[in-house]
Amino acid sequence: MREYSPDLTPQWKRPKAVPEVAAEPDLVVEVAGTDFCGAVVACEAGTVTLEDRFGKRRVFPMEPRGFLLEGAVVTLTRPSRAPSGPLRTASGSLTVPGARARVARAGRIYVEGRHDAELVERVWGDDLRIEGVVVEYLEGIDDLPAVVADFAPTAAARLGVLVDHLVPGSKESRIAASVTSSDVLIVGHPYVDVWQAVKPSALGIAAWPVIPRGQDWKTGVCRALGWPENTGAAWQHILSRVTSYKDLEPVLLGRVEELIDFVTVGGGA
Repeated sequence: MREYSPDLTPQWKRPKAVPEVAAEPDLVVEVAGTDFCGAVVACEAGTVTLEDRFGKRRVFPMEPRGFLLEGAVVTLTRPSRAPSGPLRTASGSLTVPGARARVARAGRIYVEGRHDAELVERVWGDDLRIEGVVVEYLEGIDDLPAVVADFAPTAAARLGVLVDHLVPGSKESRIAASVTSSDVLIVGHPYVDVWQAVKPSALGIAAWPVIPRGQDWKTGVCRALGWPENTGAAWQHILSRVTSYKDLEPVLLGRVEELIDFVTVGGGA
């Protein structure tokens, strides 16, 4: 029988314990000792696959103290395959085990662009499928009157629209006022672009930079933050940092929830 041998290493020399974090999909971490930062896309026995904001994937061993989460050292662990307790969707709603997507309702939600649609899908996608709500996007706010006229909304087929930069006196507000009715609800957020609806803290920045008028806003943001001037890649990086409603500004959360309620209450399938 082996004799017990006490650890005589002084306490101050022993490595401090670090938190263990499950390598859940979309968790964004930095690999300790490198400049590689990415979101978890796969986790197998002993390894984790990360994808950076440019779509590059690399496999790393899940060594103790091998990663940084929001600047703090952590040890990644393999996620449990059977989580306990009630599960929630990215929007904060309770999941419905075994629920199937509902047949699409006659009502629709329109958003202003592809990035808006992708963000709504990322956070509210599960809820929208259960409710049978389809989200489409406009090519531009100028198309809204024609879209509304073509859709011909009714009490059983309501239309909800999310508009960027909906502030008093703007072109967007004038167009919205011209088509609003009892069966059309147009809401918006005050941001120049839906990028700003993502909290700066989710991206590890202090604030969204202020871009002078006359410059392309998205390109200006990339330049100000030292990102490559590839707005498509920049958006994928931003989107990868959104894991739940907690990463979005409250003003956007309220508007999207309002639209979902509007098109589902009293609307037919």
